Amino acid sequence: MTRSTRVRRALYVIVGGLGAACNASDAPTSPATPLFSQAIQKNLSRNGGAFEFDALSSSATCTVAGGDAVRPFVLPSGFGQTIVAREPAFADAIDMNTQNESGPDAGRYLYRPTEGSVGEVSVTDLVTGVTKRLAFRSDWESMDLIAWTPWGTLLVGEEAGRQSRPDPDYPNAIGGLVYEIALVPGDPTTAASITARPAVGAKSHEGTRFDKQGNLYGISESNPGFIFRFVPDQKGDLSSGQLYALKITNDLGDRTGEAEWIPLDRDAVQIDANLVAREAGATGYNRPEDVEIGSSTGNNRGGNNVLYVALTGRASPQDNRVIAIDLRAPDGGSDHATAFVYDYVKWGVNTTTEFEMPDNLALDQQGNLYIAEDPGGSFPGKTIGDDIWRATPGVGHHSPAQSVDRFASLTDCSAEPTGIYFDLKSDRLFVNVQHRGGDGRDLAMAIDRVK
Repeated sequence: MTRSTRVRRALYVIVGGLGAACNASDAPTSPATPLFSQAIQKNLSRNGGAFEFDALSSSATCTVAGGDAVRPFVLPSGFGQTIVAREPAFADAIDMNTQNESGPDAGRYLYRPTEGSVGEVSVTDLVTGVTKRLAFRSDWESMDLIAWTPWGTLLVGEEAGRQSRPDPDYPNAIGGLVYEIALVPGDPTTAASITARPAVGAKSHEGTRFDKQGNLYGISESNPGFIFRFVPDQKGDLSSGQLYALKITNDLGDRTGEAEWIPLDRDAVQIDANLVAREAGATGYNRPEDVEIGSSTGNNRGGNNVLYVALTGRASPQDNRVIAIDLRAPDGGSDHATAFVYDYVKWGVNTTTEFEMPDNLALDQQGNLYIAEDPGGSFPGKTIGDDIWRATPGVGHHSPAQSVDRFASLTDCSAEPTGIYFDLKSDRLFVNVQHRGGDGRDLAMAIDRVK
């Protein structure tokens, strides 16, 4: 997500439909009623069911006035949406989402970074509805990446190809950095420490996922951008390790086919990992953004050894697709050196030109891949809203998705859906509405079945 962020003035927050005065700080905000209605709670599927729906036939007709400020999405019949939190309970331009995926009260807390003028991470207690600031640094910029680690900390990162506010401890880093937030034992809403992890690479960070062996996958959002794998020297410790970049070795067309992971210079990647990958001969793509693997809150049909990558750029070169990377070893074993890349969602294969600039990805429990798009634009040149799509698992080995259906569409011409993420313990889909028109206040939303 690389839109310019607007300066906004916000006086009030609406959470769960009720108003309360609040500043965008660490002061918590709390609704007077539960976040989710009894009808939604009654129909909430536990242990992860798949959404069943009649696909939307077209995108929503959007407006310049911010669309529907309470129900920003057009959804299929039988689905409802709830405001989880609203700016200024958090700073402007909220982006990705994650929950506390392990430990006591797993799934109770929802975390999100902001990529706007203020670099912070906020957290919402999904039981009480309280939203508060978790962490902030004045040198943070374009905070986009967020992921829960297997050992119970948070990773956050900067989507910055070239920093404008360098970390004073790592002033030579050109690209954005990753930070690890340790939480206070027994209180997942309070940060105990924030530690930079430059070994993961200085680059424009967005999607990040761990495999079952503790290896970390990510991208550099640029053109050309690259796909990376970080193998810690010691499992569970990101202070040192080997960063690799993906290289196609037998191109079957459009940078798919047999591939290998090539090691990168450990010191140089802490300054500019994107440059190092390019000079090492890694394969470039046009704006890789999010990555997804069945080791977070979703599953992948046929085993959790496939990494999905959203390639957003649609010109020079034309990507505008989702690729899948077979990591080969069962459950993403740490010893695999090779991979196989194939198209998963692509114009002319299983979708049309209505599918525009895929950005964020989320797997549900049945292996369906949800895809949020970000074609950009604004009114009057833009008259239809951005969409969320569902790609159903392919049939056969290294097969593209069997179908690609429109699930949701925004009513706001200025906004984009970001941070799609399935709830740890149900089929609830979290999604943010970023860069809203109208009053300009971003929304953290949840989509549920209501019948």
